[in-house]
Amino acid sequence: MYRVFSTRLILFGTALAWSALSGAALAADASGQPSTAQPEPPAARQAPDETAVKRATLDNGLQVVIIPNRLAPAVTTVMNYDVGSRDTPEGFPGMAHAQEHMMFRGTDTLSAAQISAISAAMGGQFNADTQDEVTQYYFTVPAAYVNVALRLHAERMKSVKDAQADWAAERGAIEQEVARDLSSPSYVAYTRLREQLFDGTPYAHDALGTKDSFDATTGKMLKAFHDKWYAPNNATLVIAGDVDTKATLATVRRLFGGIAKRPLPETAPVKLSPVQAKPIRMPTDAGYGLAYLAYRAPGTDDPQAHAAAQVLAKILSNPRGALYSQLVATGDSLGTQFAVDGLRSSGIAFAAAAFPAGADSDKLVERMRAILGDIGANGVDADAVEDAKRQLITQAAAEQDSIPGQAMAWSQAVAIDRMPSPQAELNALEAVTPEAVNALAGRMLAADNSVLTVLTPQGSGAPSNSGGFGGGESFTPKHVEDVTLPEWAAKPLARIEVPHPTTKPVVSKLDNGMRLIVVPTQATRAVHVYGSIRTEPALQAPARQEGIDAVLDQMLSFGTKKHDRVAYQAALDAIGADTTTGTDFSLVVLPDHLGRGLDLLAENELSPALPKKAFDIVRPQIAAATAGTIGSPDFHAGQAMKRGLYPKDDPSLRHATAESVNSLSYDDLTAYYRQVFRPDLASLVVVGHVDPAAVKKDVERAFGGWQAKGDAPDVDLPPVPANEPATIQVPDDAKVQDTVQLAETLGLHEDQRDYRALELGNQVLTGGFYASRLYRELRAERGLVYYIHSGIDASRTRTHLAFEYGALPDKVATANRLIADALTQMIDAPVSAAELHRARAELIRQVALNQASADAIGGGLLSRIERGAPLDAPYRAAAAYQKIDADEIQAAFKQWIRPDDLVRVIQGPAPG
Repeated sequence: MYRVFSTRLILFGTALAWSALSGAALAADASGQPSTAQPEPPAARQAPDETAVKRATLDNGLQVVIIPNRLAPAVTTVMNYDVGSRDTPEGFPGMAHAQEHMMFRGTDTLSAAQISAISAAMGGQFNADTQDEVTQYYFTVPAAYVNVALRLHAERMKSVKDAQADWAAERGAIEQEVARDLSSPSYVAYTRLREQLFDGTPYAHDALGTKDSFDATTGKMLKAFHDKWYAPNNATLVIAGDVDTKATLATVRRLFGGIAKRPLPETAPVKLSPVQAKPIRMPTDAGYGLAYLAYRAPGTDDPQAHAAAQVLAKILSNPRGALYSQLVATGDSLGTQFAVDGLRSSGIAFAAAAFPAGADSDKLVERMRAILGDIGANGVDADAVEDAKRQLITQAAAEQDSIPGQAMAWSQAVAIDRMPSPQAELNALEAVTPEAVNALAGRMLAADNSVLTVLTPQGSGAPSNSGGFGGGESFTPKHVEDVTLPEWAAKPLARIEVPHPTTKPVVSKLDNGMRLIVVPTQATRAVHVYGSIRTEPALQAPARQEGIDAVLDQMLSFGTKKHDRVAYQAALDAIGADTTTGTDFSLVVLPDHLGRGLDLLAENELSPALPKKAFDIVRPQIAAATAGTIGSPDFHAGQAMKRGLYPKDDPSLRHATAESVNSLSYDDLTAYYRQVFRPDLASLVVVGHVDPAAVKKDVERAFGGWQAKGDAPDVDLPPVPANEPATIQVPDDAKVQDTVQLAETLGLHEDQRDYRALELGNQVLTGGFYASRLYRELRAERGLVYYIHSGIDASRTRTHLAFEYGALPDKVATANRLIADALTQMIDAPVSAAELHRARAELIRQVALNQASADAIGGGLLSRIERGAPLDAPYRAAAAYQKIDADEIQAAFKQWIRPDDLVRVIQGPAPG
């Protein structure tokens, strides 16, 4: 894949993506009461212990950084090559991206099948991305296999095949990726905006590339590109996780030390000219519009100026700030955000505001310009700067409470930003002064040198039913050939062991019925709190009150009975925490502020202000947003799938309309809150370096007074019968590529052995990239799709098999038949011994990998509570995978899978 700027706009709990990748959007948390939990010393909390980090530069120039992290028995390795889209030849903007793809197609010593089989057998968490100035390849693997992952990195540094025949096949997949992104109006607008900001420089294009340039690219050209840039003296290897740093460095020296350094080309210079701004106006298939004002920002080559830009962005995104207060809180915008992303020589800062269909976007843009111009002219106050710095410090700590996140944070700092460490970037943030922020705001915002982009919502046609596309030709997928692995991989990967839990959750229940799970670990810097109240609006919303849950969710942002909206946010800002509220709620805070953070979190959940004046603003906001949403292709596709899967009177088919939202009364809102927010359906998970007994005291103080009234409501949707087949076409005028979903209902539950057998079979179909049947057939051999995902999904009462892929319209019929034929083949014949071994290895080894971050630990526990599964369900599943054989998988597919009954929803142009 390739990576573009990363930010998102948070609107009514939904992430509205500006770009292909979403980044973190942080809130804040605050107050003064000391916690009874045991904090670490501040220096250890706020930064990694860099004395434990091992660094080296090999004789051939390879930079190595090894960071020990005992959060889980897992390791992430990231190979960062200092080459990206800015280094591509004239006329070939996607060459770095194309070479990234081809690194999975084989080397002089490894075939593509071997690379995929080895990667899958380690647990299957691997990928790559191409950015403007770096190309990254990464694995997250069980700690026992770090040497295997490092060997793969070394083999691909030494050589790559780049055979013309392989490129001819891969070109189909990468052109599908191009089609996918050209189907996104936000992405197209982003590319046009970028061209204006950086005209005449290597930053004028991103890493994606174009179909025409890929058609002109050859394997020989790609090989030359690899040989020019993929050298040890142009790379930084970052390793984070449960490793012995001394032994791991010795392995790195052995594997990479013999690779010769090479002369490196000059990096293309960036010479910026004045921006010649022309407004960009485009339609969007989203249910809401977006207005952006984009500015050039400092690059990371000036770390102090870039740090000031980050502080300014955090201030302008704060709910206490002018954008939110003057646009969202007044009802003039659905949501606002300000973000900054830095390249080395420059960056992009932008303000974003969402608006409903039919709104006056010109008036909204005029307001945005006035607000930002005032900030540029008059600046921000010193307290806002300190608040923003606290938020960014907490955010940085939380990002490293993850083994992959820590590896990426070090890669960003060292390989991309060319700083000594993440702590060095934090030091730059801490040194930011109000004067520096205001000087930057004056340069960047006061003179209107922005590029305006407006995306206006525009609906597409209504969905249509069809008997299907194409004829009855069969394309029975080939088995993935049994791959012989090299001894250095085969020997360590041969034995599959069922893992044992590495965390020890402490489970208790408050007197009011609230469930509390504390997961103590010394491997985190922040404390992460995850909460959930079991709810189902389709069952709990009274008749003709659809949408009341969305209104309530937005109302929770207007403060508490103790603190109004601004005062509540100020209390959060004082301790630099990240919070979310609602039936899913969370807190991220440094340990010495945990007690106060829990108090504030509980205050919003238990005693929200729900001001009547705000209700009169929020209700029309939600009604307008709903009107746009239900006219969007995404909504039509979702509803089409539900209608195909479920009976016509199923509760899940209920949805909000502008009329249902506008008919809501304030009494309806408060009654719904009292019905839904109750402790006996609530669970709280706390992950961090804490004492469980002390945490329980904090939680009891904060949440113990919460009481439920009456019997708990039924929040489980009723079981459903087997669905009938259907094919629905959902027009989407913005797309050039179809997004295709296929699904069917299954009549079994997660606790049944057959469920685990189906999971193993699903892994044979799509797990492990080219090592799987469908990835190999649909992408590697035929180039029909860029991606294909599938899964077995279960709730307490419903289970589904689902696939999703993206393809050009003339490829859809073939891809659909291949998927159905693949399911039939699973019914007709057992999987091979090699396929079963690989599927077992992936699923069993993923258990440890899914404990490699605080978010994975906390989110996983809450997910199991929601599904009614045992807290140790992943380990029970691993034991089952080890015992299930090929005949059981075949029998399970024969019992439960119905290839002819798939519901197909095709969103985009009509398939050919």
